[in-house]
Amino acid sequence: MMSISAILGLGQTALELGLISSLTVLALFLSYTMLNVCDLSTDGCFTLGAAVGAMVAISGHPYLSIAAAMLAGVTSGFITSLLQTRMGIDSLLAGIIVNTGLYSINIAVMGNSSLLNLNKTETVFTKMKDVLMDTPFKSMYTLAVVLVAVILVLIFLVLFLRTRLGLAIRATGNNPDMVRSSSINPAFTITVGLCISNSFTALSGCLLGQSQKSVNIDIGTGMVTVALASLLIGRAFLGKGGLLSRAIGAVLGSFVFRLVYTIALRFNMPAYMLKLVSSFIVIIAISTPYLKSRMPLVKRRWAVKHGKEGVDA
Repeated sequence: MMSISAILGLGQTALELGLISSLTVLALFLSYTMLNVCDLSTDGCFTLGAAVGAMVAISGHPYLSIAAAMLAGVTSGFITSLLQTRMGIDSLLAGIIVNTGLYSINIAVMGNSSLLNLNKTETVFTKMKDVLMDTPFKSMYTLAVVLVAVILVLIFLVLFLRTRLGLAIRATGNNPDMVRSSSINPAFTITVGLCISNSFTALSGCLLGQSQKSVNIDIGTGMVTVALASLLIGRAFLGKGGLLSRAIGAVLGSFVFRLVYTIALRFNMPAYMLKLVSSFIVIIAISTPYLKSRMPLVKRRWAVKHGKEGVDA
């Protein structure tokens, strides 16, 4: 049996990782749910944000590292949208192309190295640790940083999607032909949407790299799968409310995913099995709405079958 302190520590770890990942989930909430664009450059953009943020922090600018990482994400989103809107490349293929190219760029950003060590580097987390040093919350400095980041992103996203441009982005996802007939350029709305969503993804990567004090070239591997699963889990919780509740649902889904992941680690599951766990969570998250919709039909067939068997008996 685990002690109360161990359970609380487990929950705090899952909450911290869930909040960091939720920034990527919110990125997919914008691009996939609102804009109806499946951006597969997420893994590479996540690593790009981590690499740029780490290099800027190592150079002695912990606060600037956040802005630099987000700017790098904007650049990644702009290139992805450029391939889609100006070069006629399918959105899925454009994301794959950018994701592939970012591998080389990320290595170059990291100084031709596949690993960056931030143990002796001043980051936004060490800054927050110093601020909370003499308070009862000194052990929650990581949670404090990521909580502030998620709240700010949530507020920005909800307010932005209610502006005229935000409504145009949502309309583009629903009906691009209608948007085009309304003299709104879908290429522009797609570009803006992908730039913003990729900036969130890069911010997520930057915070994860600085919180774990190291960045490797594979830090973003599988993030699009994790984010998609979290988004669908969140939709199951708060998928039918307003814009704010749906966005909060995405954050909640990220926490639930990370909690399951953390529990699996707690049971000493081999590291190579964790990807399989992720796959099962994705399968459950995606298939549950479909299976729920099929349940009435299954029940009717069951009733008819057993009703006939009862008559025959």
